[in-house]
Amino acid sequence: MLNFGLNEKMSLNPPIFLKEREENNSKFVEIQQSQTAPIASEDPLQNLCLASQEVLQKAQQSGRSRCLKCGGSRMFYCYTCYVPVENVPLEQMPLVKLPLKIDIIKHPNETDGKSTAIHAKLLAPDFVNIYTYPCIPEYEEKDHEVALVFPGPKSVSIKDISFHLQKRIQNNVRGKNDDPDKPSTKRKKTEEEDLNDSKFKDTTLKKIIFIDSTWNQTNKIFTDERLQGLLQVELKTRKTCFWRHQKGKPDTFLSTIEAIYYFLVDYHTDILKEKYKGQYDNLLFFYSFMYQLIKNAKCSGDKETRKLTH
Repeated sequence: MLNFGLNEKMSLNPPIFLKEREENNSKFVEIQQSQTAPIASEDPLQNLCLASQEVLQKAQQSGRSRCLKCGGSRMFYCYTCYVPVENVPLEQMPLVKLPLKIDIIKHPNETDGKSTAIHAKLLAPDFVNIYTYPCIPEYEEKDHEVALVFPGPKSVSIKDISFHLQKRIQNNVRGKNDDPDKPSTKRKKTEEEDLNDSKFKDTTLKKIIFIDSTWNQTNKIFTDERLQGLLQVELKTRKTCFWRHQKGKPDTFLSTIEAIYYFLVDYHTDILKEKYKGQYDNLLFFYSFMYQLIKNAKCSGDKETRKLTH
């Protein structure tokens, strides 16, 4: 859980019920569009366009259930296999379409059961992959279409991503054609040809990377040479709703799923230039339910439910 929106390693084949989940989700968004509230509201989880959480309510009442893959006893989903448990039918979960791919690099010491990164994998399985450090994909040849969410002096805002990716393409082309033995006019012509090449003309961000760890753990991953050459992006400041607050850290340190959600909302409006109508709200399907569950438990003094926070 980090201040820019940070706070699990395989791709799942699209399940049989994805189409049905997608249709149900589309219908709900159409009905609830008018209820979308500004992101910066006091309680940002209050007016989300969410699919029915009745399945989670029933699962919470019936208690832990079996993971159909590993047989483990879990609440809502298996954080080891990245699948919902037996009493949370897949067809009753929403399916979220994303505008780009997401890689999550998880610190090995990050407790699986406490990480919110799995929420993204469960709800957008075709777009999200989780890797456990030191396992990191190779990004070196794709630094003009991949970015890393991380704060710092070199970080850029989401609205400036395309501009900086274009600059990287130009620098890559110039570096490629920087041959002192080649006449300057020929070098310039080759440069123009390369910039007109289809693979260089597309400056669309295709993948965004998040680090899933506490702030104290993140330096080990961030300083890895495989991530050093990537464009860094910083999120706008928002307050977290996360119930596992990091001791001594401000309330702007977001959980991983909050970071992903807020990035996508801003990307939708600042890069895609489209009005946001709750398209990604269901990424908070589990998170908002657990938030409300714990909030109610704290008010009522329900010690059993409050165990979810520890």
